[in-house]
Amino acid sequence: MNWASQLAGPQRDAFLALQSLFTSYGLGSLAGKIFEFIKAGYGADTIGLLLQDTAEYKQRFAGNAARVKAGMPVLNPADYLATESAYRQILSSAGLPKGFYDNPADFTRWIADDVSPTEIKTRVDLATAATSQANPEYKNALFSMYGINEGDLTAYFLDRKRAEPILKKQAAAGAIGAAALRRGFGTNLLDMEGYATLGITADQAEQAYAQIADGFESMLGIAGRYGTGWSQREAEQEVFTPGASQGGSEAASAKGKRLKSQERALFAGGRGATIQGLNAGYSQT
Repeated sequence: MNWASQLAGPQRDAFLALQSLFTSYGLGSLAGKIFEFIKAGYGADTIGLLLQDTAEYKQRFAGNAARVKAGMPVLNPADYLATESAYRQILSSAGLPKGFYDNPADFTRWIADDVSPTEIKTRVDLATAATSQANPEYKNALFSMYGINEGDLTAYFLDRKRAEPILKKQAAAGAIGAAALRRGFGTNLLDMEGYATLGITADQAEQAYAQIADGFESMLGIAGRYGTGWSQREAEQEVFTPGASQGGSEAASAKGKRLKSQERALFAGGRGATIQGLNAGYSQT
């Protein structure tokens, strides 16, 4: 309905100004109420306050109600919209599909929880790394360790219920797990998170698992010759945490050195016996 056509002079100007303002808030549906308030003789400032008590306004700026309950100040419409705009720009720049976290209802919880655009940028970067830019092993590692399906990855990282430090550790653990999977090893959740806590980067993990894979089979053989075993965890600890022991037992690095030393001694002894035999045979001729 063309409400403005039913008004004239200052009333029409006031209506058009308020209609334009509230339409910019996404509340063009309030035009009828604006018309009614103007006809009742209310001024623009009073009408603005009255409209804030409408169900439509409260729904549009729902994050403010939660902020009040939490003891935080409400955001004025300009700041509220600017925060939404910042969220939307970050999500759009990351290439997230339309319809995913791009309407006011999606942003209500973030605003209610006072989540800054900077934090959302960090979370989106984590989500992007876990989805479109991630290799299959990374996605497989996150699924095997945390049960996150590929379709749920972005939502998982954007979920405000999960603390950012935990997400960062999980993302780092996933990168380490991906390096393990690429070399044919398994992913143990606690171990991968432990290595992430140590600050092991994806590049360091790649180099480490390349080193582990290069000597793993030979270490299995050496350990078998001396009646013991050699596990993935021991191989990892030898590289990542050389001084750590397993439940009070011998540290992996010490065990690895001992086994390699025994192997060298065995071959050195065999070589010495061969030389002695050859010398003995030579002296008899």
